[in-house]
Amino acid sequence: MVNLESLAVACKALSHPARLAILRTLAQRGACVCGEIVDTMPLSQATVSQHLKILKNAGLITGEIDGPRSCYCINVEQVRTLGKEIEQLFGSLDNCC
Repeated sequence: MVNLESLAVACKALSHPARLAILRTLAQRGACVCGEIVDTMPLSQATVSQHLKILKNAGLITGEIDGPRSCYCINVEQVRTLGKEIEQLFGSLDNCC
């Protein structure tokens, strides 16, 4: 059964184009230092950090702090679970009018 509360949190985290762009960048690179993410986006460091925080709180990314650097990567297991939950939620659409 789909946990609607956690699904809503994840979907809310995905609801901003900048966060989708961050996820795309992380998916393309496999892992990324925060400064490199900032370099790929037309946003300030503070704004990117806030978006990273939202993605991390939703469990969609993981991050490690190594001195002055923060390294982020996609939480593959959580993203796969999210995909399955969305599929379960809308899987019965074939039965719709």
